[in-house]
Amino acid sequence: MQKLSKVKNSLFAVMALILAIGFAGQASAQNAPQVSGKIDWGIWVDRDGCMHWWADGGVEGYMLDRVHPQTGKPVCIKRNTCLVQNTDQFFATDSAHLSHHGRSYLQQFFQNAGAFGYAVYGHTDSRASDEYNINLSQRRARAVADVARSVGAMVEREIGFGERQPVAPNDSAHNMARNRRVEIVCYRW
Repeated sequence: MQKLSKVKNSLFAVMALILAIGFAGQASAQNAPQVSGKIDWGIWVDRDGCMHWWADGGVEGYMLDRVHPQTGKPVCIKRNTCLVQNTDQFFATDSAHLSHHGRSYLQQFFQNAGAFGYAVYGHTDSRASDEYNINLSQRRARAVADVARSVGAMVEREIGFGERQPVAPNDSAHNMARNRRVEIVCYRW
């Protein structure tokens, strides 16, 4: 009888130990940090035309040079401004809606430019507020980029700079017209 009691006690002790280990495992799993979210990634092209891979998960990002696998040399592209066009040719005043002539001209340009990628930059003169001009130039850059995409061209970036990057002082009608422009940068190997 005593032996049976000792066996029962031993069995209870083993079962209690197994349950304790199981609950401890659950508790530690519940306390473990949960990883969720998304990772943004892409290629950044520096001023020299060299590519860098980047990724950012929201906590800490990183960047690596893109190098040729056999030579280890950086992969660089030729980028040049391949079109600077006064926006008066494409848009009505205070509008981001392309004219028929402007859309046709841009379609022809993107079909024949021969680049593998493009950047589109919109600019305005200084007649409205900075916030308004940024918004207008962004909408115009998007309109031009949408034409590029419609003919199968790859647009890497589209940015509206508003009045922040003038090519001339905004002190005359002629100079303000020069500042109202769309610039297209072509990426070629």
